[in-house]
Amino acid sequence: MANAREIQSRMKSIRDTMKITNAMYMISSTKLRKAKKELEDTEPYFFMLRSMMSRTLRHMPDLDNRYFVKEGEKSTREKRCYLVVTADKGLAGAYNHNVLKIAEEHFMRDTYRHLLVVGELGRQYFAARKIPVDQHFLYTAQHPTIGRARIIATKILEMYDSGEVDEVYMIFTSMKNGIQTETNFERLLPLTRGRFNPAGLSANVYQEEFRFNPSPNEVINSMVPSYLSGYIYGALVESYCSEHNARMTAMQAANDSAQEMIHDLSIEYNRARQAMITQEITEVVSGARAQKMKKGVH
Repeated sequence: MANAREIQSRMKSIRDTMKITNAMYMISSTKLRKAKKELEDTEPYFFMLRSMMSRTLRHMPDLDNRYFVKEGEKSTREKRCYLVVTADKGLAGAYNHNVLKIAEEHFMRDTYRHLLVVGELGRQYFAARKIPVDQHFLYTAQHPTIGRARIIATKILEMYDSGEVDEVYMIFTSMKNGIQTETNFERLLPLTRGRFNPAGLSANVYQEEFRFNPSPNEVINSMVPSYLSGYIYGALVESYCSEHNARMTAMQAANDSAQEMIHDLSIEYNRARQAMITQEITEVVSGARAQKMKKGVH
């Protein structure tokens, strides 16, 4: 059994660590609320943009656009690009592991592939495995903004329009509810009509008269970059929220474990103290008895 001084030192060390985990919990809680507020403030614009895309496509029954493919069409495309969203820091449970596991599973299947990474941990992970990263978007994981989302969307569209890639996928984490998160594997390009059709509404139902100027394809071509930027921004903020939700959960679990350790160490400390006190009493009694016996002999 460790002595009382060693146990006290361990308990102090655990309490010092708890100060750090408590601080990280509070910081993540504040950032989570802020991110959710930013997402709520920008959602109306992107919902309206999605609705406008849906209304526009209803007036284009014979759509022939480079950004769209037919629903259910079997892909023969080989050149794929993956946008992987991770965090800049660890201590967030399985948040980064889940994203990187899915990314590597899909990435290793392809012969012609490109990799775009958000987050320092993702960059370090692929660098350690000698997997080349085409571009790493710095300062985006911790500060998702619509401006940074447009930079990513512009890069993706450049690669797609030039024929460098045929398909673009995004791997990110979203909030299922206030507690649970889910890792998503979504195709960004090419799009399908079904993605914009409200449930129960036929794609070719004309509800208003539209005039396209200069042409339907040009209108779609001008709307897709804005939609793509909005979708990426939403995914970045969702990932940011999920990261801090995972970190809060991890820090809470660490705090709970620390409390249990302190409880167990307190019991051990009390036992050690009792043993020390018992030993001291025994020594005093033994000394008194020896003195008494010595006086009796004299």
